[in-house]
Amino acid sequence: MNPGDMIGHRYKIIRSLGEGGMANVYLAYDTVLERQVSVKVLRLDLRDDPNTKRRFRREAMSATKLNDPHIVGIFDTGEENGLQYMVMQYVQGTDLKAYIKEHYPIALPQVIDIMEQVLSAVEAAHVHGIIHRDLKPQNILIDENKNIKITDFGIAVAVSQNSLTQTNTLMGSVHYLSPEQARGSIATKKSDIYSLGIILYELLTGKVPFEGENAVSIAIKHFREEIPSVRSVNPHIPQPLENVVIRATAKDPIDRYENVKQMADDLKTSLDPARAKEPRLVIKHDDNGETKVLPLNKLPHYRKAAAEGQSTTPAKKPAKKQPSAWQRYRHQVILVIILVVAAVVAGCSWWFLLRQVIIPDVEGQTPLQAERQLKKQSLRVGNITRVHNRSVAKNHIIKMQPGPSSKTRVNSRIDLKVSTGVAQLKMGHYVGRDYDETAKMLRQKGFRVHRRMVYSDTVDAGTIMKQNYRQGTIVKPRNSIIDFEVSAGKQNIKIPDFTNQDVSVVQQFANKHNLQLTTQQKKSKTVATNHVISQTPKAGMSLNHGDTLTVTIANSGNQTKTTNIQINIPFDSNGGQRENRVQVYIRDANHNMTMEYQDITINQETTINVPFTLKNGQMGAYRVVRNGRTIMSATNITG
Repeated sequence: MNPGDMIGHRYKIIRSLGEGGMANVYLAYDTVLERQVSVKVLRLDLRDDPNTKRRFRREAMSATKLNDPHIVGIFDTGEENGLQYMVMQYVQGTDLKAYIKEHYPIALPQVIDIMEQVLSAVEAAHVHGIIHRDLKPQNILIDENKNIKITDFGIAVAVSQNSLTQTNTLMGSVHYLSPEQARGSIATKKSDIYSLGIILYELLTGKVPFEGENAVSIAIKHFREEIPSVRSVNPHIPQPLENVVIRATAKDPIDRYENVKQMADDLKTSLDPARAKEPRLVIKHDDNGETKVLPLNKLPHYRKAAAEGQSTTPAKKPAKKQPSAWQRYRHQVILVIILVVAAVVAGCSWWFLLRQVIIPDVEGQTPLQAERQLKKQSLRVGNITRVHNRSVAKNHIIKMQPGPSSKTRVNSRIDLKVSTGVAQLKMGHYVGRDYDETAKMLRQKGFRVHRRMVYSDTVDAGTIMKQNYRQGTIVKPRNSIIDFEVSAGKQNIKIPDFTNQDVSVVQQFANKHNLQLTTQQKKSKTVATNHVISQTPKAGMSLNHGDTLTVTIANSGNQTKTTNIQINIPFDSNGGQRENRVQVYIRDANHNMTMEYQDITINQETTINVPFTLKNGQMGAYRVVRNGRTIMSATNITG
């Protein structure tokens, strides 16, 4: 599709966003709701393939079941000229693969934040019985505010639809493929967990764990080789965080997390100081029938001889031994060890469980900011209650319990009350105000605010000129969009080259763009009479409405003079009029009274300058028409 094409009679294509194996994605403008969207269109060469069309429909069906802030929303689906399409939320940003490449190394708290958003979206899909099966950074979008959106449910499948999974077929991207999928087995929710572990590995190391010459060699590594240690790449990564990668990417699904929530809970505390000394997780595997060398005491004949009191080694004459130092003092040593261990346990219990800390003040912050600050004090976020509030911005904390500056034990939970903005608002009069400040204030109250830029000769740039809700109207943030018409300032008018053109062409241009035209006469043998010799400003430069354009025109040698007359035009406000249309007609050497000299709109008393070019003995004239009625005229203008 090309820019400007319409699809579904409402979506105007702006540009291409990317091409995939199944569909092409475009940035488009929704002409009904006046917003940008992304449109995914089935490729032309695949429109007759029933499997591809079924997969395309399945993506739309899967995504429409999910209503999660971290999953790209589906707005509309349809068919245009035999091609299926779906309309999705447009995320202005990049995919996580490109983000990692550009920003690695990424701070660990941000890695946790990104993964928590991804896990939240996958958990929502799993709750609805949908397995994504193709989780990879390329299918995860991140905007300029670090918000995450998961997309591309093209091979997602409901748990109850296992017949759609083809055995012996590698589906999804091989770098993030679970061992069971690589073997051709049915994908489960734990297959998504494995892919999530690989994504976390890439966020921490900047690369995927396995590379190979082809997809098959990489797939083999997934079910034969252990995932490399992330701490070998970056020793500063805490062991608990590496343990999350180890458990999520266990070869046997039974060794992985039971569900995505369990992984999210483990990840959430992986940077806590209380877990700093956690040992490396070791997952024990069975021997899968492999031949192993058994210790001597495991052999049957050895155990039998030992049970009957027989010697298991060649008989030797026993030698008389003196008791060792360990035998003599072992009781005292064991007692000392017990006392030391008890003291250490008591100290650790006090430090990690009973120690008191001061609660930081997080009121006015976002929940994410509050969580990071509470973690520094070894505290956790408890219950979050969301309520309407007129004074605190949306998604900011109104109150915390216990309150700030009080003391509590480490690992305690702090309950937060978070603002959802105002329940409803009586619309104010915002015309004449600065748009940026007004929009910020309204967005803090929970409203969506849009603007439309319009050129204006009288209103400063950035100032609101119109609003869609009248003053005093009661509006609710949940279902109201506030639209403002905002001044873009004066429009720059690029001046063309009028050289050798008739002065009437210049006059028409000046009238069209509301410019004052001043003419000067000069005798010329090379330029035709009443044609332009030179101009000010020069071609290519710019003027604003109301500015003066001066041209020098050729004459045949007859003497002429130019005089400027100021005309003061009064404003008529009768009947509540806010604007008057004014038309000016003049007669001089270059104009007659039937030719409109100027057409302007005024909103107050206005003075204009009118140049008259007169021959010897000639008298000029003018007539001013306001809203269709002649209000002034003169016929005795002299040079």
